[in-house]
Amino acid sequence: MPSLGQTLRELRRSSFTGRDDEVAAFRAALGGPGVVFVHGPGGVGKSALLDVFADLAAGKGFDVVRADARYLALGREALPVPAGDAPVVLVLDTYELLEPLDDWVREHYLPSLPESCLVVIAGRRGPGPRWRADPAWRALMTVVPLGNLSPREGRAYLCAQGVPDQAHEQLLKISSGHPLTLSMAVDAVRRGAAPRTLADLPGGTGALLAQLVGEVPGTRHRTALEVCALVLVTTEDLLRTLAGDDTGELFAWLRSRVFVDESPYGLHPHDVVRDAIVADLRWRDPARYAELYRRKLAVLQDQVRGAATEREQLDLMVLTVVLNGSRSPHAALTSLPPTMRTHADELRDDDHRAVVAMTEHWQGPGQAGLVAHWLRRRPGAFRVFRTDTGDARGYGACLDLAEADLGDDPCTDAMWRHAAEFGPPRPGDRVRAWRFFLDRDHGQRPSPSLTLFVAWQMLEIVLIGDDTAWSFVGAFDDGDLWAPALESLGFTAVAGGSPFPLFAHDWRRAGAEEYAELLHANQVGRPVTPAAGPALSRPEFADAVRSALRTLHDPELLRSNPLLRSRLARGDSPAAALREAVGDAAALLKPEFGVLLDRTFLRPVGVQERVAESLHLSFNTYRRHRDKAVAQLTELLWDRETGRHRRPG
Repeated sequence: MPSLGQTLRELRRSSFTGRDDEVAAFRAALGGPGVVFVHGPGGVGKSALLDVFADLAAGKGFDVVRADARYLALGREALPVPAGDAPVVLVLDTYELLEPLDDWVREHYLPSLPESCLVVIAGRRGPGPRWRADPAWRALMTVVPLGNLSPREGRAYLCAQGVPDQAHEQLLKISSGHPLTLSMAVDAVRRGAAPRTLADLPGGTGALLAQLVGEVPGTRHRTALEVCALVLVTTEDLLRTLAGDDTGELFAWLRSRVFVDESPYGLHPHDVVRDAIVADLRWRDPARYAELYRRKLAVLQDQVRGAATEREQLDLMVLTVVLNGSRSPHAALTSLPPTMRTHADELRDDDHRAVVAMTEHWQGPGQAGLVAHWLRRRPGAFRVFRTDTGDARGYGACLDLAEADLGDDPCTDAMWRHAAEFGPPRPGDRVRAWRFFLDRDHGQRPSPSLTLFVAWQMLEIVLIGDDTAWSFVGAFDDGDLWAPALESLGFTAVAGGSPFPLFAHDWRRAGAEEYAELLHANQVGRPVTPAAGPALSRPEFADAVRSALRTLHDPELLRSNPLLRSRLARGDSPAAALREAVGDAAALLKPEFGVLLDRTFLRPVGVQERVAESLHLSFNTYRRHRDKAVAQLTELLWDRETGRHRRPG
């Protein structure tokens, strides 16, 4: 009868998938002396791979001796020494606990073993500099770095576990292919759950972090981890900005973590570690998460503004949209791929034909004709997404619109009409229109071109100037796909009049500061009402003025008036600012109208019949004059709200 241990081994063996390259490296090393050094972060499957190695070795007739440092007394005498000359595979697991003895292991223990012994070491960190500096060990050592499962390997594992096909994509997304996380997700599915985030796994993020990160020395080290998880890449000066002074030791500690990698830009944690730390922080200390996220946004803006060229700025935004997109709840952003060897470049004369041709292929001759029109009229508005070989693989266009452009493009006409109705641009104001986007091979499906186009849009938002009144997006065919993502970024749908779905943002009603607050609130899950509120049409504005005049001295009733979220009411006290704006406008009217408004609304002397008597007017004549005065006052306030100037009449 098989033992329980044999049954467990069989079940584990049947669950093992992938790792073909790692197994091949071990097969090649069998039969000769040396060391196979397996390393990777916690939960990545090192011990499971060692089980496979042991089975392969036993099947080839090797004796297998296994030792796990977790169960050894930390001393030189505790390590096993195989006896005799028979071929042996010695497996040392959890080697990070033996690192205090690493020099002795390398210089004394391993050289004392029989020549017929192949040693397999597995730990969180790879061989240190002294291993690699020794030419003899370099010749006898095979280093096997172990990472997450590939999508193919992950799906094979889920199939072997009997997980329904429709759940595969979500489980691979939240786990990033990390074996332990994937195994916990399978456990959740078997319990009847449908995990959407790491917090939905059995034991939550705490159990996962215990395996991935282990013990953290102190509060400042935890802060360093949180910063590293929240920002794209961590440098020592950025850590100093977000975590305080004297961060050299903290940066060195981060750099030594097995789950933290280095890049040309700085340090970054493995994806599943980043997600687990952020999820744990949001659950454990929401206020701290909110504050760190707010400071992170400010740092990103400073980094982008400090970049030397537009290409460097765009590179930073590409990293941002790819990282944040993969964690976004919005389908339009979740599949944005890296840009590979594609970059945004200025339009060249010989690009025109390729841009028009790809437009006709994907969107037909009508749209291609409009692209040709704007190529002639605004060539500087186009960017070509170009491969390193110079080929145009996609393009985008952000137009500066003017009233003179009306009549040629139904989509931009609808944009201009909306701006004119809800907030006419003032002289010098810019109306920006994201009008065209395509990838040559993928149309508007995920592609490096789409990533660059979204990054370009986000770069403009980060660098938005005071002269920009409106931003419109009318480049995407699928409005249902893009609406949730654009609405989360503060854009509202524009109804009617355009062959493409339109979305708009009025920067004069919700400027850069309010916009940053909106992004912050969306990220931390806090509802927010933009400071400027929704834009009012001309009739809605007139109704709001009449309502404000009736309630000008009743704070409770005035509080709900939409004018308090308009430009008229900017200031520490919106109600006081609105009353001042009404008084200033009334002072510009003809004296008889100004006095009428003053006695009726600004400093009322009683009921309106009494006001009429004080002005020596019949009540009917008074009402006609009142209505004219209110209409002219409304015109003046509308002009001030929209930035237009006219003489009162």
